[in-house]
Amino acid sequence: MDGGRFIKRVEELSGLDRERAELTTRATLVMLGTRIDPGEADDLAAQLPDSLAACLPHEGEAERFGPDEFKRRVARIVPLANDQAPKAIRAVFTALSEAVTEGELRQVLGQLGADYEPLVGLPTGTHAHASR
Repeated sequence: MDGGRFIKRVEELSGLDRERAELTTRATLVMLGTRIDPGEADDLAAQLPDSLAACLPHEGEAERFGPDEFKRRVARIVPLANDQAPKAIRAVFTALSEAVTEGELRQVLGQLGADYEPLVGLPTGTHAHASR
């Protein structure tokens, strides 16, 4: 999936306009790249178009923060209202699930705690390896 199609998919799923869908996608990928291990961020970036792969930080240790902080950070960057953020973030993860291999998606989601499941709309933590 190319970058334009990815953003269009987020736009369709979230109900946001194109500009906000793109900002949400980039902010979500930046936060995801910050949250997962650098090697996993590199692996994920390798399966995304260059324009989106550039959003994934590849250095430093992963920051451990919960889904509420993830949501707050994305909402602050875009900006989004608190009630808009979960749907928009979920749209990015849905598009991500359509753009990368199932194995890579499981690896990424496996690094998120099970408490991320309601936010991303997909099995996370140990559930990521048991599902799909």
